[in-house]
Amino acid sequence: MGSAETDETLESYGADIGTRGGVLTRFREWMLVDGNRLSVAAIVLLAVFAVVTVLYELGVITFVNPNAVTRVASGMIAGTFSLVTLVVSVNQLILSQEFSAAGRARDRLENVIEFRRTIADDAAVPASPAAPTRVLGLLLESIHHDATAFADAVGDHDNEFSETVSRYTNGVQERTNRIDDRISSADSDAFTAVSAAITYDESWHLYVGTHLRGEYADSLSPAAAERLDDLIHSLKLFHVAREQFKTTYLQQELTRFSQLTVYCGVPSILSAILIGLLYADVTGPSVSAAMLPYVVSVLFLVVLLPLALLASYILRTATITRRTASVGPMVPQKDPNAGPFDVGYGHDRDR
Repeated sequence: MGSAETDETLESYGADIGTRGGVLTRFREWMLVDGNRLSVAAIVLLAVFAVVTVLYELGVITFVNPNAVTRVASGMIAGTFSLVTLVVSVNQLILSQEFSAAGRARDRLENVIEFRRTIADDAAVPASPAAPTRVLGLLLESIHHDATAFADAVGDHDNEFSETVSRYTNGVQERTNRIDDRISSADSDAFTAVSAAITYDESWHLYVGTHLRGEYADSLSPAAAERLDDLIHSLKLFHVAREQFKTTYLQQELTRFSQLTVYCGVPSILSAILIGLLYADVTGPSVSAAMLPYVVSVLFLVVLLPLALLASYILRTATITRRTASVGPMVPQKDPNAGPFDVGYGHDRDR
C-alpha cells in the first residue's frame, strides 16, 4: 500500500460525487439531481423550441403540409394517453405498498422505532431527531467521533499500521465534515437528506474498515478493535438510514410526478387536438402563414410537457438509484481491480 493510487483508494474511492469540476459538471449535477424538476422540464421544453425554431428558419422543416402535421398530432394524442396510463399504473403500484394490515403496520412501526433507538444509543443521545437531515448529521458526528477514537487507539501500534489507519481515518473525517457542513443549514426534507447522503461513499469506507478488521485482527489491541467495531457499526447505521430516506423520497417523488402528469395530460391532449383543428379548414390553416409556425410550435411544447416531466423526474430518480446501488461493502459499480488491498483465497495469490 505504498503507491499514491493506493493511498487515494485507501481514503475513498468515488466519493464526493458532483463536488468537483467546472461549470459543465455543476450544470450536469443540477440537471440530474439538484435542480427543481419543473425548472429542468422547462429547460428541456425551451431547448426543443429553440431547435424547432432554428430548423424552421433554416428551411429544414415546414408547417404547410396539413396531412403531415395532423398525423404528428394524432400520434402525440395516442402517446400522451399511453404515458398517462403508464403513470397511473406506477402510482397504483406505489400506493399498493402503503396498504397494510394492522400486524404489518405494527411491525413497520416497531422496526422504525427500534432503528431510531439504535441510532440514539450509537450517538449517546436521549432520542434521535425526527428530521432526516438531523438524523444524518447525528450519524456523521458518530462516524467522525469513532474514526478519531480508532486513530487514537492505534497510536501505540507499529508505524506502518498506524500510518495506514491514519490515512483511512483522515479520509473518513474529511468526507464526513464536508457532508455535515452541507446539511447543517439545509432543509429537513427527505430529498435534502438523500442528495447529501449520495455524495458520501460510505460503502467504500465500510469496505476498508471491515478489511482492516479482518487483516489486522491479531495485531489490534482490544481497545482498538472495539473502536473499529464502533466505526463499522456507525457506517452501517448511516447506510441503513440513507436507504430508508431514499425509499421515502422516491415514493414522494414518483407520487408527485404522477400528479403532475395527470394535471398536464389534459392540456397536452387538448393542444394536440387544437393542432389538428388549425388545419381542419379546407381553405387552409386558420392562422396567418407568418404566425402559424410559432403557434404550432408552442402547442407542440404543451403536448410535450408530460414527456419533459418524465425526462426530468427519471433523470433524478435513476441517478440517485444508480449512485446508491451498493449494499454495504459490496460495491458493484467499482472497478474489479480497484482497492487498497490485494486479496485472495487463503492469502495465496502467487500460485
